[in-house]
Amino acid sequence: MIKPPLNLRQSLLGKNFIFFSAIFSFLLVFIYSAPELLAQEVEEEVKKKTMLDNVLDAGLWIVPLLIASVAMIGFVVYNFIELNQNKFNPVELKAGLLDHMQNVRVRSAIEMASGHPSYLGRMVAASFSQFDATNSDDFGRENVDDAVAEFTVSNNKRYLTNIGYLGVIGQIAPMLGLLGTVVGMMGAFNTLAAEGQADPSTLAGDIGLAMVTTASGLIIAIPSVFFFFFQRNKFNRLVADCHQDVSELLDASYEAANADQVMAKVPEGFQA
Repeated sequence: MIKPPLNLRQSLLGKNFIFFSAIFSFLLVFIYSAPELLAQEVEEEVKKKTMLDNVLDAGLWIVPLLIASVAMIGFVVYNFIELNQNKFNPVELKAGLLDHMQNVRVRSAIEMASGHPSYLGRMVAASFSQFDATNSDDFGRENVDDAVAEFTVSNNKRYLTNIGYLGVIGQIAPMLGLLGTVVGMMGAFNTLAAEGQADPSTLAGDIGLAMVTTASGLIIAIPSVFFFFFQRNKFNRLVADCHQDVSELLDASYEAANADQVMAKVPEGFQA
């Protein structure tokens, strides 16, 4: 089995990280710098503010939201790098393991899996040690399945934690935006209370702060929630594929070792 050099794999991961970072950075810059499409017509000498201008005017209240947006981009990119077939159940590893199990070379299969850092490789190395060659009925499959379940529980925590942070950001971002909204409206009412009949431009600044923080919170929360469900479903699918691969490997070894008995159980009329 020929594996890509380590430097090549690291280079590919770095390129993927840069690619996804560039995409999300471009989207955020585009959203924040786009002019207000629904703004009313104003005098020609008045410059229209972009979303980015409003964000900068919001001051310190926008800082937590900017931190949340950076964290969201980081987790999304990191999860995209981690959740791929090559890191879970690479085709070449499955083919090599299947060849060993079809010839009932369990020890060789374990050695191959132990030298592979993928999820499937680590799962096979951890569970196939429970393979019982002396039990001709099912080769101790129940013990193997228990080891697979234990491996899954212990190894899924890291992936689910990183994905779960996206859900946390998706819930916190609107709350941070709402906090800024409350502060902005409080400022507007305080201005009215102090001046009685306040200058509309002064009120507009306080109300603008309220609207900007609300919009920023939603801009961060919506993609965070989307990628939370998208990447969680992708992870569940990859783990399910690994479980299916292990089941196929065990079936292959059983059929190879008990070929006569398996064929004898085929109902008459259905045998090829």
